[in-house]
Amino acid sequence: MADTAFFCSLSHEGILAVRGSDAGKFLQGQLTCNISYLSLEHASLGARCMVKGRMQSSFRILPEGDGYLLAMASELLEAQQADLKKYAVFSKAVLTDESQAWCRFGLQDGDGALRALGFEVPEDAGATQRAEGLIAVRVSAGRAELWAPASQADTVRAALAAQLPEGTLDAWLLGQIRAGIGQVTGPTRELFIPQMINLQAVGGVSFKKGCYTGQEIVARMQYLGKLKRRQYRLALAGADLPAPGSEIFSPTHGSSVGEVVIAAHAGQGCELLAVLTADAVADDNLHLGSPEGPRLELLTLPYELDRDREIQR
Repeated sequence: MADTAFFCSLSHEGILAVRGSDAGKFLQGQLTCNISYLSLEHASLGARCMVKGRMQSSFRILPEGDGYLLAMASELLEAQQADLKKYAVFSKAVLTDESQAWCRFGLQDGDGALRALGFEVPEDAGATQRAEGLIAVRVSAGRAELWAPASQADTVRAALAAQLPEGTLDAWLLGQIRAGIGQVTGPTRELFIPQMINLQAVGGVSFKKGCYTGQEIVARMQYLGKLKRRQYRLALAGADLPAPGSEIFSPTHGSSVGEVVIAAHAGQGCELLAVLTADAVADDNLHLGSPEGPRLELLTLPYELDRDREIQR
């Protein structure tokens, strides 16, 4: 269904709100993205790292009211909120779980439905428009998110249903995989640094913003070129969907060479994003779960990694 127009509820994510007069300053010292680049017309991907550069969460962040909203995997929200609160005690910034205050929808090829609601969202990733309390965000080509206050959820759902068939979250995730946008989930918390899921290639890391937690490790990986593992897109035959964190093996190397990031069904099989070692990818002999497990086929990503371009942000 990822090749057809549909909408679905983004029920797999929660919303962490950071509000107060110091919210922007506080987050600038904690996140990989540049808060200064955010505006009512622009949202961003980003991550929060531990000191050693491993991501505790990844998210989409946008300004709202007197602060910012971060949409992340629901299972990460409580731990991320607790960790950030340790650093917020001396700031005028308050962290709350606003998951119940918002309803979010994903739209695949749904620009007609957005126009019916008064939106004309540019194609640039991160482009944002607001109307009547709703927020529309372009997330990748042909795909957008629509954020609605919970009080408007039923009305917005009915308006979308009048224009589009309702699809599944699995189909939405397939579109995310094909856009090459990785995501931290519960099983992969503190497993990857941002460049391992190509976060810098999709606007989620700024190398000009200055210090933030984990920045030294992230910058060293970018400037010194010592990253040995990164994210690839793959196909797998069969109906069994691998869970995030599932290991990938290479018989050539005789060991685990990476982990699944996210996966979704695609036709009679599935597609997935996985972090893999470059030498194992070059051998193209990848198997899920064990050296004797199902064979994985390498697919293309819609972008190329360009370190010179990426460090300009």
